[in-house]
Amino acid sequence: MNVLDKKTSVEVEDNDRHYYPILAGQKKDIPFRLKNTGENPLMITDIITSCGCLKINSDEKTFSIPVGKERILTLRYNSAKNVGYVKHYITLYGNFEKGPMKEIMFDINVVPQALYTQDYEELYQLDMEKEGGVKRLVDGDESEKGYYMAEDFKKGIY
Repeated sequence: MNVLDKKTSVEVEDNDRHYYPILAGQKKDIPFRLKNTGENPLMITDIITSCGCLKINSDEKTFSIPVGKERILTLRYNSAKNVGYVKHYITLYGNFEKGPMKEIMFDINVVPQALYTQDYEELYQLDMEKEGGVKRLVDGDESEKGYYMAEDFKKGIY
């Protein structure tokens, strides 16, 4: 018999959480404690998030939890592209007693930093500045690049 055919139960500590508001652009680690409460090993075969703004903090999208043991699943939420009330779902696939999947949920309010919402270029620029500006040191600042003439472009000299 395959391990996935042996069903088990899981307990998710504080599922369906409501986080306090954060500023747009801030990142937040969201840890969920998963406990195998069944009689067989819990096998997580895949994890799907409802948004590209959620990233699993480990490279493992598949793992197991022995009987009676716990594991912390940590997600990093990037609020840069969200404003207002957002609700996110994380779907775990595995050998659960009550079906092939288990949903984890949380919601949060994302507050804009200014009277306007920053566009992607502004957010990208802020991210580059936070990373120390290495790209700018190598490639130069976009506003300081020179110019080219139409005839240079035609000749391939630009």
